[in-house]
Amino acid sequence: MSPRAALLSLATAVPPHFLEQKDIAAAARKVLAGQFGDFDRVEQVFETAGVIRRHAVRPLDWYLEPHGWPDRTDVYLKCAGDLFEEAARQALAQAGLAGRDVDIVVTVSSTGIATPSLDARLLDRLAFREDIARIPVFGLGCAAGVSGLALAARLAVGSPGAVVLLVAVELCTLAVRPDKLTAANVVSTALFADGAAALVLQAGTTGFATVAGAGEHTWRNTLDIMGWDVDPEGFGVILARALPPFAETHLGPALASLLDRIAIAPSTIDRYVCHPGGPKIITAFEQVLQLPPGSLDAERAVLATHGNMSAPTVLFVLERVLRAGLPERSLLIAMGPGFTLSSVCLDRS
Repeated sequence: MSPRAALLSLATAVPPHFLEQKDIAAAARKVLAGQFGDFDRVEQVFETAGVIRRHAVRPLDWYLEPHGWPDRTDVYLKCAGDLFEEAARQALAQAGLAGRDVDIVVTVSSTGIATPSLDARLLDRLAFREDIARIPVFGLGCAAGVSGLALAARLAVGSPGAVVLLVAVELCTLAVRPDKLTAANVVSTALFADGAAALVLQAGTTGFATVAGAGEHTWRNTLDIMGWDVDPEGFGVILARALPPFAETHLGPALASLLDRIAIAPSTIDRYVCHPGGPKIITAFEQVLQLPPGSLDAERAVLATHGNMSAPTVLFVLERVLRAGLPERSLLIAMGPGFTLSSVCLDRS
């Protein structure tokens, strides 16, 4: 049997601007209430979103001004690069490694476009070798933290001894649009935040956990549930109101099938580590997974203090669970555009 991929370290990073939900709600009312006829009804989402505060790459006033693709892309290239570097440096330092030791870097990000990709732009800043293998992944959205981990693990197992660096970095706030008069935009304004997470993996060695299996399930005819609506000003969020009930109805059978394929018995899972897309999604996870209400406490805590950062968020939850004491077996779960369920099973080392 091939050696498993071991997780050697995990680090997270957030940008410097600290936004309180009450201030964001007041700003949204100031900008949108006069244009959005149904704003009074949707405004309550700022109180029910489960978010108290979060981090952003720009101060609040910046988001109240008009910005097109060039502005948003400039911010993405600079700030996503900075967060990438911070998270990667911390993860490598925890593992006792440096940039020159990395053989493969997997970058997952869906909130900006960079060509050359972020990993190439960080080549000198992180002192990556010239023969490093770069694998940028775009379009997986909220599922990318888990899907990226699964990909990084397969690469580690397929290249014995190779050091694999996974970086998930998202600037979700760049999709907040004062010109976009939709309920989905208001919801995203109440939830979205920015952040990054990095993991170092290597097969055949010892870390804090090993990857016991991974899998995905993509439902047909679900392209309209989640994604981006691209227009001349930037990304606009597509977020169907039917997402929580869809999860309640379809997540259970898909997860059962997925676990059967990777030969993981549900009874052996001690902790589910879920992407906290919003309070209704967290509640749906608890119901489908037959967990007592409030079981996903780390998920709610991350949502409250960091908001929904898309791909890195589930890794923030994993970091919190790790600090509290990683159980013997955990299952990471996230859902994203496609519409896709992604999961990775971790065994504590």
